[in-house]
Amino acid sequence: MDLSEISTDSLMKEMQRRLDCVNKPEKRLILVGPPGSGKGTQSPKIKNEHCLCHLATGDMLRAAVAAKTQLGMEAKAAMESGALVTDDLVVGIIADAVKSPECRNGFILDGFPRTIVQAAKLDEMLAKTGNKIDKVLNFEVPDEILVERVTGRWIHAKSGRSYHTKFAPPKVAGKDDVTGEPLMQRKDDNAETLKTRMQAYHAQTRPVLAHYQTCMATISANRPMGDVEAQIKAALKKI
Repeated sequence: MDLSEISTDSLMKEMQRRLDCVNKPEKRLILVGPPGSGKGTQSPKIKNEHCLCHLATGDMLRAAVAAKTQLGMEAKAAMESGALVTDDLVVGIIADAVKSPECRNGFILDGFPRTIVQAAKLDEMLAKTGNKIDKVLNFEVPDEILVERVTGRWIHAKSGRSYHTKFAPPKVAGKDDVTGEPLMQRKDDNAETLKTRMQAYHAQTRPVLAHYQTCMATISANRPMGDVEAQIKAALKKI
């Protein structure tokens, strides 16, 4: 990156942000919620506010494969053979990811754990370094509301920024507010696929909440965005 192309004001703001991050307390968070519950909208805000890294299992697996790490190559072999990537492999990749400088203040886990077994393995991995999950944010939205949310959802693939044609439209239809690049809609963002995903979610993911009951905060995500953000701020202040 050529720093001469960046304004002095932008550089100063970035330096101040990094200085502020030094004094931020560590937080290790899990976001739990059905598809369309608003995790994708709130996650970048939480990340920036608390100087955390965002860990999505799919992205981490692809990065590990691309980097040709030992765990990445094992994951690649499993995927190419049609086998499932084991929980131990995923937890190992998470363990590698949290060692990065970006994660020095903690992390946001999105999409993992989905089962009690995965939660137990994650807890065991963190305990080895004297750490634990500090807070689980449970995004609750009635199932009937999710259909409208999901079918109107569009994303910017590179950044993960999320938009909605009704609730949070971009400034220019079909374009990302920051880069102006085209938005895309996930192939599974339709009512029929959502029903199947919700069945899997209720059967597998919800029991994870009982596992983390002592550090869980329920977010009423079917509320105005400002209200949702206030709930999250209050929950994270208690860590």
